[in-house]
Amino acid sequence: MSKKVDNQSFNIPIITTQLDLETELYRYPAENTFILTDENTAALLPDLIKTISKLQNAVTIEIPSGEANKTINTCLNIWQKLSNNQVNKKALIINLGGGVITDLGGFVASTYKRGIDFLNIPTTLLAMTDAAIGGKTGVDLDNFKNQVGMISSPIGIYYDSNFLSTLPKNELISGFAEVLKHGLVKSKSYWEKCTNISFDDLNWEDVILGSVEIKCAVVKRDPYEKGERKLLNFGHTIGHAIETFMMNQSTPIMHGEAVAIGIICESYISTKIAKLSKAELEEITTNISKLFPKIELKKSTFLTLIELMRNDKKNISNEINFSLLDSIGKGIYDQNCSEEMIIEALSYYTER
Repeated sequence: MSKKVDNQSFNIPIITTQLDLETELYRYPAENTFILTDENTAALLPDLIKTISKLQNAVTIEIPSGEANKTINTCLNIWQKLSNNQVNKKALIINLGGGVITDLGGFVASTYKRGIDFLNIPTTLLAMTDAAIGGKTGVDLDNFKNQVGMISSPIGIYYDSNFLSTLPKNELISGFAEVLKHGLVKSKSYWEKCTNISFDDLNWEDVILGSVEIKCAVVKRDPYEKGERKLLNFGHTIGHAIETFMMNQSTPIMHGEAVAIGIICESYISTKIAKLSKAELEEITTNISKLFPKIELKKSTFLTLIELMRNDKKNISNEINFSLLDSIGKGIYDQNCSEEMIIEALSYYTER
């Protein structure tokens, strides 16, 4: 990336040059450096190794791609490989990939021998702007997302926006849901910057830096999600339930597609129990709908979706916990609403 990120202001180790990455890697012996990839990101390794010479002798661990493989069984296989290689505490795992890789790889590293270092090299827009930042690591359990995990910081996050040129457009759009979420909960000007220009004309370095600034600032103030960081869950209570449901039906949708539905539904709820205006709801719905394909949700599935929401890790007692909007750019958290209101919000999405 051509623009420099001020590490001190975010208190999160952002790496933006190859030289800084090389310097970081020289702290670790080659035989104790591991690169975690999937079958998609493994194809990026040859070019990366050419430019980062310290990686030439690193050991590659490749796993199958996709959310379905973000499980404890995948972790067991990786832990076993580390153990077979007699990896000690002074090892480094480099997570090269999207959100599944950074979530799972961070969890593997944080728990092996009670913690070894890891470094994230996000290769998708979703990972660059959200998943790789903030130290959330973990795996899914019984098809519920991120049920087992911990908050553990990487030694660094290396950014190279050139990776985005390898992605199909639908992957970029999926990641863009998290970008829009950041604007909705924290910065109206950022939301307007991202929506007042054609998607195809966006400057990705500017977009990445905008989201990094927002998320890093929030995480610095509330690293363990006791308060403000909960805002970043906006769109995810309903979104995660839909993502899980579709995966259980063997008709998986992308994470961003599910979050986009969640944003529309939770914006609707925000007009009922928070202060979001109907005009802003329409603005949000219009901007989301023109990018994300309509997903068919039958009313007969709504109660099943609500039961999935009840298993969301953010809930307290039996209440379903939401982060909502008082206005575009101003999120609120720890909000509860009735089943009837959730059904009404899902109906708002399906009937448009």
